[in-house]
Amino acid sequence: MHADDTERGGRDVLAATRLDEATAASVAATLQALATPSRLRILTALRRQPHPVGELAAAVSMEQSAVSHQLRLLRALGLVTGRRDGRRIVYRLYDDHVAALLDQAVHHIEHLRLDIRNAD
Repeated sequence: MHADDTERGGRDVLAATRLDEATAASVAATLQALATPSRLRILTALRRQPHPVGELAAAVSMEQSAVSHQLRLLRALGLVTGRRDGRRIVYRLYDDHVAALLDQAVHHIEHLRLDIRNAD
């Protein structure tokens, strides 16, 4: 963030015009990863608590191999991380920013459903 970025609601706001090409591509890849319902269900389950892949597959009603495939992609994009616990790997959201991103997306959809617009 730059010192001249404006503050809104206690958060720094980065004007879209300041996105360089590499940053725009990274943001697009992250948002594209969130554009799949199965990945959103995985991230939401991990938002509640960390899981090994088998428990996560059961929690989201998916095959373990499909969950593993999605986790590889989510991990490569920095949305989840895994830590070895004995013979298994326990997955969790990478950080609080991922949780906030999920929360904001859901909040936005709720506003659309209710036709609520922020007064700016």
